[in-house]
Amino acid sequence: MVQCKGKRLAKQHGLKKVIDKSLNLLMQPKIRHKIATEIREIKSRVMEVHERRRRYEVNLGVYKPVSVDPRLFTQFTEVKQLVGINEARDELIHKIMTEENEALLKQGKIVSIVGFGGLGKTTLANAVYKKITAQFDCCAFVSVSQSPDLKKLYKGLLHDLGKNINEETLDERRLIELLREFLQDKRYLVVVDDVWDIPVWKRIRCALPDHDVGYTIIITTRISDVAEEAGGAYPLQPLSLSNSRKLLYGRVFGIENRESNEGIEKCPNKELAEVSDKILHKCAGVPLAIITMASLLVCKARNKMEWYEVYKSIGTGLENNLDVKNMRKILAFSYYQLPCHLRTCLLYLSMFPEDFYIEKYGLIRMWVGEDFIHCDKQGKSLFELGEGYFNELINRSMIQPIHSSDDGEIVGCRVHDMVLDLIHSLSIDENFVTILNDMDQTTPPNTVRRLSLQNAKESHRMAQATWSFSLQHARNGTTSYWSA
Repeated sequence: MVQCKGKRLAKQHGLKKVIDKSLNLLMQPKIRHKIATEIREIKSRVMEVHERRRRYEVNLGVYKPVSVDPRLFTQFTEVKQLVGINEARDELIHKIMTEENEALLKQGKIVSIVGFGGLGKTTLANAVYKKITAQFDCCAFVSVSQSPDLKKLYKGLLHDLGKNINEETLDERRLIELLREFLQDKRYLVVVDDVWDIPVWKRIRCALPDHDVGYTIIITTRISDVAEEAGGAYPLQPLSLSNSRKLLYGRVFGIENRESNEGIEKCPNKELAEVSDKILHKCAGVPLAIITMASLLVCKARNKMEWYEVYKSIGTGLENNLDVKNMRKILAFSYYQLPCHLRTCLLYLSMFPEDFYIEKYGLIRMWVGEDFIHCDKQGKSLFELGEGYFNELINRSMIQPIHSSDDGEIVGCRVHDMVLDLIHSLSIDENFVTILNDMDQTTPPNTVRRLSLQNAKESHRMAQATWSFSLQHARNGTTSYWSA
């Protein structure tokens, strides 16, 4: 009896082993499949990191921080006040201030500086503004951009003009009333920079009263129809060859401007005179193109062969065509000549709206947070390296420095409209930043890595909430809200 019971237990035990073994065999493919799936996911992540590194070309090599090129301090003064600007400034001031009789002088004047991007419209308007402000009771200088926030613009006007307002809830109509009341008996000067369309200009114009006390309104625009609508069109001309040479040689060779301009327009290196003239012909007197090319050439050896390589590489340039596409060819060439790490940092600036003041230290912290900056073996901190990146972008004229009014220290930067347009385009191509504003479509790409909501409306923020799938790959959930 005991023996039979033992046999039954043995059979049951043997059967259990067979069942367990069979189940184990059945489970192994699932386990192997799960392991294989996890391995594929790990490989996919590694490949994604590798592809991102390749796409953004992050450089892990040693990078030595640099200071701002000391020649730039002279050069930025020269660009704004001296090279080719004096004649246009004085001509425009004569147009504004001179009349045959006192009655006409008391009437209002509107002057529209018109020309394509990079020609120096804002530079000229600023030079005139600084020269004649003392002749007015109050003055203001505001920028409009392509997608303006007019309430913010009106508040900016009131602030510059000296009218303090404490109420943040004022609507557009009330702000216009305040402006008209404040300016009604004052001789005022207002510069409205970068106007893109007629309806916006009309809304700004209605806030500036037309009276017989005497006022001057200067606008800058790329659009001829806007200039004609505003009146007093002043087509800005490119720099002469003589002034183009002064600008180029001053930047490349560090020649300081002096009262006597003798010799400045002659190339200090005779070997480079012919090729530099060829490069200038391609820039066609456009200051932004000349400054950009000069910043590239200053990094090259002073060798005719290297300069000819640059000349041959910039395509058709602007020699016979003042089209924006050709301007972008020069900027794009300068962009691709940047070291890899600087390209990534520059692309990041497409997160910010047009004409936006970008604070230096805040930007560097953003670069650090995005892992664009990597420690070297020299013991430099990430922040020190980031400051070197910032200074190098200034040296290469890809960003425009903003100085403190107290001690002249560089505290921030702005990006020129043409450079911003280029990096916007490159960011879209690389899916580096997705930008949503009044000018762009609301449909995001399949994968959103960084999202910038500019002049964000409530509908845009609601739309963002529905993009959960697209935003799941955003780097650290990077979403920025800006009001231009």
